[in-house]
Amino acid sequence: MSRGRPQKVADLIQRELADLLRREVRDPHVGMVTLTSVDVSPDLSHAKVFFTLLNLEKKDETARALQRAAGFLRSQLAHRIKLYTTPELRFAYDESVERGDRLSRLIDSVVPPKR
Repeated sequence: MSRGRPQKVADLIQRELADLLRREVRDPHVGMVTLTSVDVSPDLSHAKVFFTLLNLEKKDETARALQRAAGFLRSQLAHRIKLYTTPELRFAYDESVERGDRLSRLIDSVVPPKR
């Protein structure tokens, strides 16, 4: 199965952004962020970056901090990734981990324990 160019670019952006967040971003509101996936538009002009973090109470604050850093991150990506145009970055909290945990707890509460 071959993967398309947008998916390959998305994987590369995810790796590079994770490194940039760890090494270059000094905003204390960003904290311990994990990038779970990146969706890139077919024309490579936009990238939606999904993230999760341990402290769920700060997800809105973290999302705002990441969006403030988006211009800096985009310019750094332009130096690291050689593309005709570097995608515009938008950050969104990835609720799939929370949803999976909630479903798991619901299943555990309904299914009787095995002996």
